[in-house]
Amino acid sequence: MKRLFSRAPLLGVVIPVFGVEDYLDDCVRSLLAQTHTRWEAVIVDDGSTDRSGEIAEEWAARDHRISVVHQANAGLGAARNTGVAHVRGDHLAFLDSDDVLPPTAYADLLGALRDSGSDLATGSIVRWEDGALTEPPWMRRLHRPLRRARVEDRPEILGDVFAWNKVWRRPAWEAAGLSWPEGVRYEDQPTTTRAFLDGTFDVLDEVVYHWRIRPGSITQTRESSVRDLSDRWATKRMALASVRAHGSAEVEEVFVDRVLAGDLWRYFLLVPGCTPEWWRLLRSGVLELWGRRSLVHSGLPPVHRLAGWLVEQDRRADVDALMRWVATLEGPAPRAQDVATGAWRLSVPPSVLDETTVPPEALALRGHEIGG
Repeated sequence: MKRLFSRAPLLGVVIPVFGVEDYLDDCVRSLLAQTHTRWEAVIVDDGSTDRSGEIAEEWAARDHRISVVHQANAGLGAARNTGVAHVRGDHLAFLDSDDVLPPTAYADLLGALRDSGSDLATGSIVRWEDGALTEPPWMRRLHRPLRRARVEDRPEILGDVFAWNKVWRRPAWEAAGLSWPEGVRYEDQPTTTRAFLDGTFDVLDEVVYHWRIRPGSITQTRESSVRDLSDRWATKRMALASVRAHGSAEVEEVFVDRVLAGDLWRYFLLVPGCTPEWWRLLRSGVLELWGRRSLVHSGLPPVHRLAGWLVEQDRRADVDALMRWVATLEGPAPRAQDVATGAWRLSVPPSVLDETTVPPEALALRGHEIGG
């Protein structure tokens, strides 16, 4: 006979902490305010030099559901892995210590998993910046509701690379052998990619996470440094290897064009003033990851598709000039229409780039880029 009442699932929450004494209280309060109350949290103090570790211990003394592990600084991935080893629960979640949860976040995610039987559930997020909460349009597009899906049903979901807007079933996490890469930044993407490829998932349109945008945080600092770019290439390489091992040509094409290329524009902006070593690393990564399929086919904005093609061709001076010109524009780049064919393309001033040295596909605009 079916039981009339069943115990709520135990959720294990891993909170890595480093140098967040000004934010940790807000984070923990948002966990305590969850409408799903059956959880245990492990705060992993990753060698903080401020009061973060003390604040964590104060919270542990107030609530028996919270425990603290202190370790020498080893980075975000290692701290998360330490937390997984210490936390209990038949479900698993990750919460960054400078962010906060809306009250029903875990109830929404766990409720979806209860109804669907999927391996993980993911919800939308808002950016919390200058006191305002804004849902990125691309996150809204990715999070059209879906239940018990596989990656072939929505390959674009691989662009939802974040660790912290998700809840996993613990047995599925362990069966897939998941963990977070250690010793590199941008560690979220390889693991979330594998999770979507290996299992079934639910997509929720509810906002389940408030991502605080603050200067100097790990995810917001993008230095034009060789180490930063090396880490980015390393994690992209890991994710792409998993996608290729999955064996779906359709998923790989969407991943390479629309997901893997998605943040490259940020790096193209750093070309003016970069060192020769950084330029060589940028180009080698572009050729390695998109050598089979030029960035002109990617989902990047038109100017950055052009920049990608110029990087492929080792035309640093032209990328430099193009990015400096783009920085002066107040809106979209100018466009022109070919009189003979009617095709639309970018229109770049001759003082910036000699368009006769560029193939038409590197300048071409797509239908949705023409209107307006």
